[in-house]
Amino acid sequence: MARNSFPVEVLTPEGQVFADEVEMLSTRTTIGSIGVLANHAPLMAILEPTELRLYKSESEIVRFAQGEGYIQVVDNSALVLVEEAIAPEDMDRGAFEARLQEAREAAERAEEDSEERNRAEREVRRYEAFLEVGSQG
Repeated sequence: MARNSFPVEVLTPEGQVFADEVEMLSTRTTIGSIGVLANHAPLMAILEPTELRLYKSESEIVRFAQGEGYIQVVDNSALVLVEEAIAPEDMDRGAFEARLQEAREAAERAEEDSEERNRAEREVRRYEAFLEVGSQG
């Protein structure tokens, strides 16, 4: 069944990584997974590291390993602002495994309830999510 499409733009600090019409966007916010279709109610949410799926059709899905960020849905369009958005085929698995290990070690060294520990734990979650996306690719 064909769905109506709507424009989606994905931006990182390095620039635009995606801009096209999609039938559905799927991601995860701090309160759970979300799917956005055309004519969705206005929405602003904080995003967690996960797999961002952009359904151009039922058979054509554009996937990214998505870092932390925000989504805004308004006027039948979506804007995804994230720290990172990496296509699975562009991922350097070895580099992410090394970063994950460094983040785990930093979390272990950091003082309980410190900003340093919180930052390291966020990085652990990000790299675990990225490696999960990369293993599905």
